[in-house]
Amino acid sequence: METSSPSTEAAAVRGSGDGVVRISLADAEVEYRQGFFGPDEALELFDGLRAEIRWERHRVRIRGREVDCPRLSGWEGDATYAYSGITLRPAPWTARVAAVRRQIEAATGEMFNSVLANLYRDGSDRLGWHADDEPELGPAPVIASASFGAPRRFLLRPKRGGGASVPIVLEPGSLLVMRGPTQRHWLHSVPPTRRPVGPRINLTFRRILA
Repeated sequence: METSSPSTEAAAVRGSGDGVVRISLADAEVEYRQGFFGPDEALELFDGLRAEIRWERHRVRIRGREVDCPRLSGWEGDATYAYSGITLRPAPWTARVAAVRRQIEAATGEMFNSVLANLYRDGSDRLGWHADDEPELGPAPVIASASFGAPRRFLLRPKRGGGASVPIVLEPGSLLVMRGPTQRHWLHSVPPTRRPVGPRINLTFRRILA
């Protein structure tokens, strides 16, 4: 099993009275809230989201060639989104996704008009190194990431290199928020694992600018 706390190798972790763990990284604002959704709620959401979202296997362009995305995805919201050579047309908000969005907006004070949902079916499904820095997200995008199902390791590393990767174990029901200059200076990924691991759903909320 993965460890259950936000472990870091290259960053200080600061707790606060509001239940938010702030991870100290140069040129970044990263917050982690374990147990943002209670255990029963997180389990119900995982089952409901898995059945409710229109999952697809997208093809992305990497180094000039198209490959199958190593996970299933769904795009919902009010805006079209383009990344890695693909353009996503939004499906309407489903009931559970919309409810999760309202809870996150109330807790963070942010407003989101789109969500990318990812379904990691097992440990071989993964997310490669990248930053959410597309122009339509603006110069300082806020990315709010809710996790349900099995825990998975989430890694951050500086874009310029030279620094150790910072791991955070994303627990079911947790919320990770990246703000400010994070996407300009840091890459992130969900690496594959050979350890037995169950399926995981991740909802990454964002705001697409007109």
